[in-house]
Amino acid sequence: MKTAKFLAPVMVSLSLLALTATAQVGTFQLKSLTPETALKAAQAAIDACNKQGFQVAVAVTDRSGVTQVLLRDRFAGPHTVEVSTNKAWTALTFRTSTKELGVQTQANSPSSGLRNFPRFIPVGGGLPIEAGGNIFGSIGVSGGPSGDADEICAKAGIKAISDAIEF
Repeated sequence: MKTAKFLAPVMVSLSLLALTATAQVGTFQLKSLTPETALKAAQAAIDACNKQGFQVAVAVTDRSGVTQVLLRDRFAGPHTVEVSTNKAWTALTFRTSTKELGVQTQANSPSSGLRNFPRFIPVGGGLPIEAGGNIFGSIGVSGGPSGDADEICAKAGIKAISDAIEF
């Protein structure tokens, strides 16, 4: 009987501790690209493409997939604006390169239906911007002679800001 009287308060205390330990905080903190950092990535990607003789458009999104910066060379095709934006959006949404998504969504693959999804662009040139296990946004390049060429320029954009986003 004495044991039961002693255990009851201990059990209540342990239950309250467990509830406190599992309670979640009501807010969280995120790191995002500054507009200056997004602009630096876009400019570096355009510069990399220009050195190879390509006129392109580059879009950089924030971590929510909203376009933060869009730059277009004066002679880049009009379609490059929408394609670069959608490549960046696709890379961010699926958290992988658009080139890899092109492989994963080939005809007759389990994921091939994604190709019917609006804005989905399974061609190289879109990459998530990530560091330290966090995704900060994405970059999309359009206008090079191939998706591979666009991806090289996108990588140059990310490399230009890698020091600023590492922590």
